[in-house]
Amino acid sequence: MQIEGIFSNTIELLGKSVDLRAKNQTLIASNVANAETPNYIPKTLAFEQELQGALKNRQAGQRSSSIPHARHIPVRGAGIGSAVQSVSGQVIETPAKTPGKDGNAVELENEMGRMAENQIMFNASVQMLTKKFEGLRSAIREGK
Repeated sequence: MQIEGIFSNTIELLGKSVDLRAKNQTLIASNVANAETPNYIPKTLAFEQELQGALKNRQAGQRSSSIPHARHIPVRGAGIGSAVQSVSGQVIETPAKTPGKDGNAVELENEMGRMAENQIMFNASVQMLTKKFEGLRSAIREGK
């Protein structure tokens, strides 16, 4: 059971970003692995806009689209934090402008560039998340 309000928006956002970037890395690696598969179309996970929208809805105080059961006891703030957690992204096909003779639409240079960019963003999110938890640890220990 997730306890809402224990962590800031930043920690929840960074955690979700790490999860989604890991999924995107898997898709990009699959594209590279299928670089010579006939008629293969590369895929990517588009989630940035959805994540930004969920964060804006949360900051505006809007509830997520999930409605609790009618017989549940209402909890103050319930449903607001789940907006970020409900983001799953959308798998989209990203074919090359000029597919090969076998119909394969993977451009290795493009995929390797996307992989490097995704890895850098993943590492940055993990580093920021680590710093946030170090700050919490320091606060718990009263700066010791």
